[in-house]
Amino acid sequence: MEKSEQIMSGITDLNNKLLLLRKPIMEKAMTGFSLSEIAYMEYIALHPDANVTRLAAALYMTRGAISKITKKLEKKGMITSYQKPDNKKELYFALTAEGQKIDAIHRQLHQDFLAADQKVFSAFSDSELTTVLRFVDAYNQLLNQELN
Repeated sequence: MEKSEQIMSGITDLNNKLLLLRKPIMEKAMTGFSLSEIAYMEYIALHPDANVTRLAAALYMTRGAISKITKKLEKKGMITSYQKPDNKKELYFALTAEGQKIDAIHRQLHQDFLAADQKVFSAFSDSELTTVLRFVDAYNQLLNQELN
């Protein structure tokens, strides 16, 4: 098997194991929320003035799917919508206090996962990690081009 095949197989295996191990932890900690809803809340927590168009592009979903998630999260009291005084056409979203609590739990889980992963990362030099980052960035750019 060529190195490129080994890398792609390894990435797939890594992703599958991460999902297998971490998805149940996240689902238990945030009962009642889908992973899509969590990703939506994370995005609006990190990006002020998030709207349907930006959310759809960032989460690789259709505008219709984002609209459905928006309704669910509004019903659960996790988000609120607003308009800017100078733009009455566009709706923007922000987390409510309850949404911020869920986002904080989510962020803490990510920090816990990262801390647990440090034993792997610390085994590599800064130079080696830089090479891995270069690969990930280049591959992401290729995939972005294919998506566009």
